[in-house]
Amino acid sequence: MFSKTKINTFFHSYLYNNRSISSLKVVWRKDPSLDQAIEHDKRYKQCARVVKQVLNEPGQVIPLRYLEKRRQRMRLKVKIDTFLNQNPFLFHVYYDRIKPKTEPVKFIRLSDRLLRFIEEEKQIYKENEPLIVAKLCKLLMMSKNKVVSADKLLHVKREFGFPNDFLVDLVPRYPEYFRLIGLPGEGKSFLELVDWNPEFAKSVIEKRAQEESRVTGIRVRPNFNVKLPPGFVLKKEMREWIRDWMELDYVSPYEDVSNLEQASREMEKRSVGVFHELLSLSLYKRIPVPILGKFCDEYRFSNAFSSAFTRHSGIFYMSLKGGIETAMLREAYEGDKLIDIDPLLQIKDRFAEVLEEGWRERVEQLRLKQEKVKQDMELVATRVSE
Repeated sequence: MFSKTKINTFFHSYLYNNRSISSLKVVWRKDPSLDQAIEHDKRYKQCARVVKQVLNEPGQVIPLRYLEKRRQRMRLKVKIDTFLNQNPFLFHVYYDRIKPKTEPVKFIRLSDRLLRFIEEEKQIYKENEPLIVAKLCKLLMMSKNKVVSADKLLHVKREFGFPNDFLVDLVPRYPEYFRLIGLPGEGKSFLELVDWNPEFAKSVIEKRAQEESRVTGIRVRPNFNVKLPPGFVLKKEMREWIRDWMELDYVSPYEDVSNLEQASREMEKRSVGVFHELLSLSLYKRIPVPILGKFCDEYRFSNAFSSAFTRHSGIFYMSLKGGIETAMLREAYEGDKLIDIDPLLQIKDRFAEVLEEGWRERVEQLRLKQEKVKQDMELVATRVSE
């Protein structure tokens, strides 16, 4: 028969391993390097939001005062006139009438420099179309019924690097993979997976394990990389739970998990796998938590899903930068820099070059203007002294 000690040990282990996951708490701790990574892109993203507003207008022109009214929506802290002065080569300012017989007012349209960039952007999208198709397939393959709201996909297009018109241009050209049901923008449209491609059904973690197995000649189990920040200490209870949880078999985000209980440790393993894969597919290896929350139904996330980002602090970081909760993938960063650059980030790099060219030219113009004023003042002073 079992001894009293063995029975007590078994009973304690049973209670420990079957306790509520939501009861496991980890104190959030700031990571300055990862917060700084978000700060790097702040000015670029601000300019991109303004450009997007103009691009979405009929004829890609808009009265300046209309754009001014959208400052809050664009999270723009300065007036539009100030923004245009700070970024003088993004737009061309001209006068036109909003209605016949009204006084002309300021309008803006895309500058020739920005139009050239947009043509370059189209070429980058074209060159990376297989990558975009694979990403879109993966998003559908991870979902509960292999179907996702088209409007939700539109909402995350910038997170994953999809073109603005991917639903009406790219999707119809791949009927072997996608079926669009309904009209995007009307709230009842869906993108459905037509065919399951086994090559797309391998997660980043599984590919990494396969590559390590190939190199070492030893079978490597797929699992998460845990990288706690310096000085971060977990309580003993949490360390033991994480250790036991890591020993569980990896659950691929592409597996059918309809048989798993929502509150089980196995389902937690699967959810963390989905978060890891979604962040890996994103351009910056980070996604705002409110955006992930829109997909709770499609990806079977619990209502308290965001607690997983602090509970698994060695895998993720929850940034609060800018007052927005953002889930970040720790292994994707070295300090505040991305390690592996998504090919679609060429678009961001080229846009940054356009912005920086304009900023340098503006600085040079201001320098020449100040030099001219100084010369004029010296000339006046010379004439007065004569």
